[in-house]
Amino acid sequence: MEDKNSSKNKSDLSKVFVFLSVVAVSVIIGGLFFNSRPAGVNNRVVGTATGPQEIYFTAVTLPEKLDFANEPVPLENFDIRESLDREMLIVANYHSQELLYLKKSNRYFSIIEPILKENEIPDDFKFLALAESGFLDKVISPAGAVGIWQFMKSAAVEYGLEVNEEVDERYHIEKATEAACKYLKKSFAKYGNWTMVAASYNAGISGMNRQIEVQDSKNYYDLLLNEETSRYVFRILALKLVIGEPEKYGFKISDEEKYPIIPFSEVKLTGSINSFTDFARANNINYKLFKQFNPWLRQPFLKNPKGKTYTVKIPDVGKYRKFVFPESTDLQ
Repeated sequence: MEDKNSSKNKSDLSKVFVFLSVVAVSVIIGGLFFNSRPAGVNNRVVGTATGPQEIYFTAVTLPEKLDFANEPVPLENFDIRESLDREMLIVANYHSQELLYLKKSNRYFSIIEPILKENEIPDDFKFLALAESGFLDKVISPAGAVGIWQFMKSAAVEYGLEVNEEVDERYHIEKATEAACKYLKKSFAKYGNWTMVAASYNAGISGMNRQIEVQDSKNYYDLLLNEETSRYVFRILALKLVIGEPEKYGFKISDEEKYPIIPFSEVKLTGSINSFTDFARANNINYKLFKQFNPWLRQPFLKNPKGKTYTVKIPDVGKYRKFVFPESTDLQ
């Protein structure tokens, strides 16, 4: 029979062994994680093929010149450069999110770009929509703003969108983009400056006006604003840089890996629909796909008491479901 001291010593040794085992496993997992990161502009792997490797994380290189909507960004000012640097470090190093943006952007930009152009809004505002929502149709802000352009209900109605229990056009990407253009035009008529217009989209026109009056300046880059708005334009600029030149910032993705633009046909609805499940089936798709292409229809039915005419999208099922893998996705 063992004495108490012997048992205690063995117990202590067991605890030490368990602790060392946990540390060893953590080191191995940590090594696998860090060594799995590709070497790019944001990190550098040093070492031989057989020897130990050291990983260095490096800063993102900022451009010498930059503009938003053809308005120069004063990068020669240290505070402006550091503000952009902060957002670039976040955007360029959030790899999973940025890759998803790169996969989704072509699909959404193909809808947004022509509407901006038709309304004479600078193309850079497509990055504002990305900054607002990440192109997530279902995203809802804590304040209750929804859709790609993150409209509050009152603003949506003010700019011509229908919002009720059955129909919420804040989720209608084309109509919401048209409404956003109306807001942007109104804001530009007041400020005559697209950078201030972008900032006002976040802070509101009244919010920007208060700061203009207090600080006696209409230059976004000279204003002391709340944390969110002071970072807002710089986040848009960071997205513009990385989405515009992904390989420069360590992202490499082929056209085949990007989400395709899905063709669709349009069907007009003039009356009520008892069941969108039956309607979808009659159009050779399922309810899920119907709602993915028409998220602005908020119920599984449409009473339409005023007899309005609505246009819904019916995706091309054949092309939608038959994804063809590329022969090779090797990007080396």
